[in-house]
Amino acid sequence: MVFKSKNFCIVLSSPSGAGKTSISKMLLTKDKSLSLSISCTTRPIRKGEVNKKDYIFLTNDQFNQSKKNNKFLESADVFGYKYGTLKESVNNFFNKKRDVLFDIDWQGYQQLKQSNMDVVGIFILPPSKKELINRLRIRGRDTSNEMKKRMNLVQNEISHFPEYDYVIINDQLKDCVNKIKNIIDTERLKKSRLINLTNFVNKFRN
Repeated sequence: MVFKSKNFCIVLSSPSGAGKTSISKMLLTKDKSLSLSISCTTRPIRKGEVNKKDYIFLTNDQFNQSKKNNKFLESADVFGYKYGTLKESVNNFFNKKRDVLFDIDWQGYQQLKQSNMDVVGIFILPPSKKELINRLRIRGRDTSNEMKKRMNLVQNEISHFPEYDYVIINDQLKDCVNKIKNIIDTERLKKSRLINLTNFVNKFRN
């Protein structure tokens, strides 16, 4: 007997450089029932990024119009740029019976919870401040000023970890991914999400 599970959202949040993007990519290869929510953003496209694959790149006017039309499930301002998740894309995944993985910050997570979505929150911590700085430098995406801005926000970002259901330290990437995969598998077995559990149990009463 295979129980069908109601689809839900899994949010990964962390300070910049803690590894949530790498974790997300590995999770998608390990779990074929997961789909990644692609955020809209007003920030400039970076070298190597593909529109509608990495992000949906919008102008400020396009973003503001979408927000005015209530098209976003959640939205936030981060480092001077706007980010948001389209309701339509998440609903499309649910219609395909897929769970949705979000790579968003604490602001987006709070909004998802307030929207009454079925959400599981996982906060990812770096093993140390020193390692976080090292990862940001190796990544090489940010100018020195951007690095300072990111590090200045770390304490505020980490202060929101108590709002999440799970907290994991990303010391070894593979171990971290395996732990998150185990969390997702366990969440799918919660009786509140098992659609045909009651019908199955009722067969024993006849």
